[in-house]
Amino acid sequence: MYKLIIRPLLFLIDPEKIHYFTFSMIRFLSAIGFGGLFRSMYKIKDTRLERELFGLKFPNPVGLAAGFDKDAKLYKELSNFGFGFIEIGTVTPLPQPGNPKKRLFRLKKDTALINRMGFNNGGVEEAVERLKTNKNVLIGGNIGKNKVTPNDKAVNDYVAGFEALFDYVDYFVVNVSSPNTPNLRALQDKEPLTALLQTLQDKNSAKPKRKPILLKIAPDLTNEQLLDIIDIVSKTMIDGVIATNTTIARDGLISENKKEAGGLSGKPLTNRATEVIRFLSEKSNRAFPIIGVGGIHSAKDALEKIEAGASLIQLYTGFIYEGPKLIRDINKALLKA
Repeated sequence: MYKLIIRPLLFLIDPEKIHYFTFSMIRFLSAIGFGGLFRSMYKIKDTRLERELFGLKFPNPVGLAAGFDKDAKLYKELSNFGFGFIEIGTVTPLPQPGNPKKRLFRLKKDTALINRMGFNNGGVEEAVERLKTNKNVLIGGNIGKNKVTPNDKAVNDYVAGFEALFDYVDYFVVNVSSPNTPNLRALQDKEPLTALLQTLQDKNSAKPKRKPILLKIAPDLTNEQLLDIIDIVSKTMIDGVIATNTTIARDGLISENKKEAGGLSGKPLTNRATEVIRFLSEKSNRAFPIIGVGGIHSAKDALEKIEAGASLIQLYTGFIYEGPKLIRDINKALLKA
């Protein structure tokens, strides 16, 4: 039904406008009692799907990636579609509007999206207020820096996000890999990244009970840079890596919007994201957990990432193109595997 009827209608409208309209519809339908229907259609409860990682128990290994529910406005309702965890953000210390519109593009012929949103969000304090009412959704907090903050002061923004969210999320993700904030990816270089992660770890260790910290990396890193990531994870003793963010590569695209600036997600990223997961897993001897994300549009795609070394997986563009049935399909395939 989704791919035959609902998606064609949604895809008639500007992607950013329809995103917010869809949010409103999901919230409305959930408020009038459809939440239970969504759960019955898409949610699978089975202890065999549970995963214990970072000291947390995930109901199932299929999560929603950051970027979809940036401001923690819909995490409760989205969990009814069967996600095992929801990652909110990227949030920044101060509210910011993001990049000028138009900034989100469908590449239908490539089953992909290009976005240059630019960390548009209402600021971390606004997200905290919404998270205060959370009772049972496992939440990741994806944190970034404000656009106006220079890189040599970036650590202050990440610390601010970490401190504000600490009591309201189950794990943290350090986002230094978005291509849509000027010079942000320079923070992936070994020296600044090590300093940033070590500072957060020091803050973490001072807490009565620490929270897991993960690093989200770009798919565009070279093998040498990926080896640096392995070394950084080892030295700072963070808890894991999310592989991968969107790509700036444009190889093989055929859609009209292929030359738009921004990060590319969807099917064109499937193989590269899996390659990065496999490289990190093999070269580190599975020394740390990996959350796999990028181009998951089928249960087969998800299983390939898990076989490559991912312990959990996340959806974003696949959720938009395939609909919530994809979550159920993946979990059913995992039970059969």
